[in-house]
Amino acid sequence: MPGCDFTRRDMMRWSAVAAAAAAVPTALAGPARAATATGSGGGAVTPVNLELVTLAEDHAVITWYTGEAGTDDGLGRMVPAPADGEVVYGIHPNRLNRVAGGISSHTPYHYVELRNLEPGQTYYYQARSHGRLASPTPFTLISGNAVGTDDTGLGTTGPFSFTTPQPPRGRFLFSVALCNDLHLGETQAGLVGGQPQYIGITQEPGLPPYPEVMLKSLVEDVKRLGARYLLAAGDISAEALPVDLSRAGRLLTRFGDYRRDYFVTRGNHDRAHIGDPYASCRAGQWQGNDCFHDAYFPGVEPTYFSTDLSGLRVIGLDTYDKAGNGGDPGGMSEQQMAWFRRKLAAHRDQPTLVFGHHPLVMQDSAFPITASNSLDQAQAAAVLDQYAKSPGVFLHHAGHTHRNHRTVVPSAPHVVHQEVAAAKEYPGGFSLLRLHEKGYALNFYKARGELARRWSERSRQEILGYWPQFAFGNHVSDRNIVVERDLSGLRRPSPAHHGHGNGHGHEHDKGHAQGH
Repeated sequence: MPGCDFTRRDMMRWSAVAAAAAAVPTALAGPARAATATGSGGGAVTPVNLELVTLAEDHAVITWYTGEAGTDDGLGRMVPAPADGEVVYGIHPNRLNRVAGGISSHTPYHYVELRNLEPGQTYYYQARSHGRLASPTPFTLISGNAVGTDDTGLGTTGPFSFTTPQPPRGRFLFSVALCNDLHLGETQAGLVGGQPQYIGITQEPGLPPYPEVMLKSLVEDVKRLGARYLLAAGDISAEALPVDLSRAGRLLTRFGDYRRDYFVTRGNHDRAHIGDPYASCRAGQWQGNDCFHDAYFPGVEPTYFSTDLSGLRVIGLDTYDKAGNGGDPGGMSEQQMAWFRRKLAAHRDQPTLVFGHHPLVMQDSAFPITASNSLDQAQAAAVLDQYAKSPGVFLHHAGHTHRNHRTVVPSAPHVVHQEVAAAKEYPGGFSLLRLHEKGYALNFYKARGELARRWSERSRQEILGYWPQFAFGNHVSDRNIVVERDLSGLRRPSPAHHGHGNGHGHEHDKGHAQGH
């Protein structure tokens, strides 16, 4: 959970806060009170959990859930109730004269895309199913907003409002999908610190394993959106079993060729393990047997790298290059740190994206923040010092926290630190980095597949339903931003090769065993 390693003590501290938080009533107003739609058990079909997921200059994605009032599926939510779904919207709150339907016509898991929006325009909207208005995801533990760029309509069923950003300036160059925390092989989500009241949530009987469902949808979605490259920042597997690492690779190869089109780094769950299931893998540098190293960095090469992608310098860090059980702070070896400093110095002015599993800093959480949530503090400070001297670095992408959150550190304000929510559970998706000559946009997308939306909504019940207040992102700007930046040195890449290949085609500086 938060940091994949939320402890019993952490949860006990947080539980005292959560217990004091009053539930926010999901009152229905206006037309919703008059509606009489009922579910199969006779309860009213009730639309809830409204969220503004994606906001770009010309489109937005809005999601919600319909359940049967007065029921409980055993996880603390209403039993799913299929219904129609639409969003009505316009540029005046009293004139919502445009209508958009969902990607599925009759479902509990509503996903509506608003297209052909105007940049810089304020829009007002409401979502409805069976004539009932959807209420927003309530934030009781944090200050935030799940449905708009201002507080219009909060506490009601709307209209809510958002203002579209201006697009990045200059010619569009290419897109990069950023994802993390795939956890192939995991069978229960939401296990927390040995606390029995926080039950693990499993997949519904008869459905495919949820990590595979989510990764399959993610790959299809990023292909549909035209991403040229994909970066997966760690926790590729649940516990580094060879079969799970291999399965992840096969699913990612549906996007393209490894180390030509997609790249991975290690997370704490991918660390070297001890035991018979790992015995066939190489001896780990720090402990046990290292199956992740065998699967993704064969031979003598280290588990970190630098590569050039159409003029973009991409540096992949191994933030668990150390001994440990996975429940401690991330760390890099002295060798890797020295290599990293040299790479930044050698490409000081080149547009550079760094990605690795553990964030350098963690702020603004509904849950307790502990040292295990991020990289070792001394190393993080050293990296930030290097960023202050490296004007080319503009983005640091991390996972591990399983949430969407944007941070800017005063010592290196030109670098955005973006935590991206886990691919494998609610909200379940990825961020798309769109690079233009004079700036970039970063937008979060939930997985669109029907089974993916079904699991995402089921897994939002983690930690007694409080999980969205941590994972979704406090504000729209934690998952959707536009930044001005001179990226004119980048070039348009060759078309993607969505198929299996030999992984060659781009210069790939692997920082060989001695780190030279």
